Amino acid sequence: MLSQTPMLSSPLKQTNEIDWITPLKGYIRDVYGDDPERYSEECAMLNRLRQDMRGAGKDSASGRDLLYRYYGQLELLDLRFPVDENHIKISFTWFDAFTHKPTSQFSLAYEKASIIFNISAVLSCHAAHQNRHEDTGLKTAYHSFQAAAGMFTYINENFLHAPSADLSRETVKTLIQLMLAQGQEVFLEKQIADNKKVGLLAKLASQAAFLYSQALEGVQENVTKAIFERVWLLVTQIKANHLASVAQYYQALADNDANAHGVAICRLQVAEAHAREAHRVSSSFPATVPANSNLTSETGVILSDITRRQLAAVQEKFAEFSKDNDFIYHQPVPNEASLAPIPKLPAAKAMPVSELYQGQDIQRIIGPDIFQRIVPMAVTESASLYDEEKAKLVRAEAERVEVANDEMAASLDILRLPGSLDILKGAKDWDMSGVDPEFLTWCEELAGHAPFPAAFDELGKDKAVVLSLLDQSAQNLDTEESVCEKMRSKYGDDWTQQPSARLTVTLRNDIKSYRAAIEEASTSDAQLYSTYRQYEADFDEMRSAGETDEADVLYQRALIKAGAARGKGRGIGSPAGEGNLLDDDFDSGPTVAAQIENIEELMKKLRLVRKEREQVLRDLKEMAHNDDISNVLILNKKSIANQDSQIFQAELVKFSQHQKRIQKANLTQQSLIKELTRSYNALLQDKRVRVEQNKYEAFSRQRSSVLQRYRKVYQAFNDLVTGLMRAQGFYSEMKETVESLHKNVETFVNNRRSEGGQLLASIEAARSYAAPSGGLVDWERERLQQIMDRMSIEPERPGSTSSPIKSSSQAPLPQAPPVASRPAYTVNSPPTQYSSPQSTTPYSASSDPQSYLSRAANGASPPPQHQGQRDYAYNPGTYRASPPPVPQDQYAFRGHQHSGSTGAVPAQYGQRGTPQPAQRSSGGSIGYASHTPQPQTQQGYGQMPPGWQPPPPPPGPPPGGPGQGNFALQGGVYPSGPGGYSRQPQQRRGQGSAGGSAGDPWEGLKGWAER
Repeated sequence: MLSQTPMLSSPLKQTNEIDWITPLKGYIRDVYGDDPERYSEECAMLNRLRQDMRGAGKDSASGRDLLYRYYGQLELLDLRFPVDENHIKISFTWFDAFTHKPTSQFSLAYEKASIIFNISAVLSCHAAHQNRHEDTGLKTAYHSFQAAAGMFTYINENFLHAPSADLSRETVKTLIQLMLAQGQEVFLEKQIADNKKVGLLAKLASQAAFLYSQALEGVQENVTKAIFERVWLLVTQIKANHLASVAQYYQALADNDANAHGVAICRLQVAEAHAREAHRVSSSFPATVPANSNLTSETGVILSDITRRQLAAVQEKFAEFSKDNDFIYHQPVPNEASLAPIPKLPAAKAMPVSELYQGQDIQRIIGPDIFQRIVPMAVTESASLYDEEKAKLVRAEAERVEVANDEMAASLDILRLPGSLDILKGAKDWDMSGVDPEFLTWCEELAGHAPFPAAFDELGKDKAVVLSLLDQSAQNLDTEESVCEKMRSKYGDDWTQQPSARLTVTLRNDIKSYRAAIEEASTSDAQLYSTYRQYEADFDEMRSAGETDEADVLYQRALIKAGAARGKGRGIGSPAGEGNLLDDDFDSGPTVAAQIENIEELMKKLRLVRKEREQVLRDLKEMAHNDDISNVLILNKKSIANQDSQIFQAELVKFSQHQKRIQKANLTQQSLIKELTRSYNALLQDKRVRVEQNKYEAFSRQRSSVLQRYRKVYQAFNDLVTGLMRAQGFYSEMKETVESLHKNVETFVNNRRSEGGQLLASIEAARSYAAPSGGLVDWERERLQQIMDRMSIEPERPGSTSSPIKSSSQAPLPQAPPVASRPAYTVNSPPTQYSSPQSTTPYSASSDPQSYLSRAANGASPPPQHQGQRDYAYNPGTYRASPPPVPQDQYAFRGHQHSGSTGAVPAQYGQRGTPQPAQRSSGGSIGYASHTPQPQTQQGYGQMPPGWQPPPPPPGPPPGGPGQGNFALQGGVYPSGPGGYSRQPQQRRGQGSAGGSAGDPWEGLKGWAER
């Protein structure tokens, strides 16, 4: 076996050990703000990769993979960590592959360029050491030389400003030419071994000789610079001449075959000259070669033997062709300058990095991204934009699916499928044998319900009570105002009680508003009653049917009335003799059963199309959800800057298959719907189908009519129940409100009566004092006592024949003082307006009016309350901001001392102990004390001991309503209620001691006013 031609291979660069761990941890802590200890394993792994790379073998595939894995991790690292002088500062020291001079830089690009150079060197060494006599070795050498040329090309294209001679552009370019020339030579060897045509061999050899000739200039320059070894120049010269000789040799054979014998002889002459030069250089090849040249000591011997054999072969052919031409062809032999150049056929090219591991899993060789947990912010933002693009795509497809589903549903709904098919097949029993479940439920709900007339009667009673209370309240206010005004007209300026009209504005407004509310409620009541009368018979029927379980009878009767009896259908289960629609076949055309079966098959296909389309959409959503291109964005962070849209478009292509499947399903659905519509319309045109369909449509209309009628009845029932409940609640609430208003009116009227009685007594007393005769005074006192007895509204106590009010102290009646001693009163206008509570609060105790004339005449305090009663005061201004209740003992008159047997007139009411004289104060007006609307116990008459009565009132005007005089102590205020009078406890009503009538408590004042 002949020796194979020696090949040149690049030596590897050597490097010192560095530390990746400390700088990376510091950057993670300072820039990413993360705990660097979480990434201790990743940093240590990167450190181990570099150590493994330093020991990679120069002629093995495993060494190549170690280098490539480290380089791949450096590329990923560069996307997250800027390794340079300004950020992560690491000094990378590499030794020149040819001169062994060290070079140090802080640039990660220098580290990557050195790794790429070593990958190229390993590939060239791996190719040079292959056994090319075997096909596997020959193919591996051919592939590796091209890969080495590709890696060297990558260095020249991506790394500029080389810091060392081995990475300079001229050196790398020379290496590229050498790798390609050797790859071309290996391919030529394969073709020669396969005995290919001589014309092809000549072209391949011509290209190889051309590549070596190009490389020869660069090698010569690098040898001159002491970068390459001199033996590389010798090998290059030998191969350039040898392959030129081979090219001319094979082209001469081709020319001879083409009967160009003279040209062939000339080419053999040129081939012999190149062969002699190659043999001469190989003969001077040194016996020993430098270790850095990656050549063996047998290189010179092998090259000399190859060139010698080539020279012998050329000479042999030259002698043969010259003899044949001299004796046979006699063609002239042209000179060398006139020879046409041999065409070149390139068979080797620089293999791109992307094709280096073609057919292999490059991700498996590089391994997972060590620092994949660290994602740069820019990549995160780009990933978010890509997620939005995915979402748009998914939404568009989901909308297409939804539209297609809606179109299918609408088409089936228009055709009334599949319900109409069930009817035609007799699958639905649509005769009158059963009651509708909804109708049965309505009857059950009406069963046992109480009749409505009782509820309407109850509403009428509640409304009458409310109106009666409002009438009484209005009448009481009118009567009180009438009496007050009559007294004012009788006594003129002496009647200082405030007019009622100004105090009863709110009360009268409340009465008016409540009447308006009752009128509106009456309108609603009338509407409810009208609804009841309209559906009364239907209510009774449905209630009776529900109670007796005869809802089906009522339902059947309603259907019969609607004419449903003539809609008897014929289904599959119909009695014998009626037949079945599917059996009513005619001789011509497809049978009804066949048409229905065809329609069902089309509907089944439509359901399958919809199911498949929805499944594709689910797969698309899941695929889009799981799609993460963060690694792709990281890898393309620098290669495609600011061109995310291009990456997005390229990545979204992966979803095109799902989009096409959805589109195909939609087109299939459209065709199926058209076919279904055509088939169904044909079925409906069948006479047998039309007859049955008309029957069912008639029955459906009749059934709908019945249900619609009783649905209205049931709805009216519910509306009526709801309306009555609301009306009952309204009248109940209104009754409580009006009762509270009525009690407030009674309290107001009682207080006004008490106030007017005291004022009347003081006026009469003053007039009696002014009379010249003592007999006249006695006469007036007796007359006043009679009037008071007649106006009494207190109930007469059993066994009592005299006046119910007696003085506990048996004090003599007060005598009239001189006219000159009559006190003067300051009349002020009321400073406040009467206001009622916004929401009335019912009082817990009721009150009956008490004769205020008898109390004023005798000076007696109100009788003691019964146990359990509480005394409340009515104040028209109680619903403003309320200060605490004022003690009753702050209220007092200013008294006068009189000489005589009558003694001193008491000057104080409502307090225990001996009355004390009070000094008259000047100024100050009395007003309504404000209290909260809640009932509360007042300090006043209600707290006096049982049976205790104060002395008679002092002469002069009594404390009237607001603004009637200044009767407060220094800084004091009135107790609650108009005029400061508390509400009196309820007592039994009786006859007055002076023959007065108990039917009208105002009769006494009316008589007095009319006198």
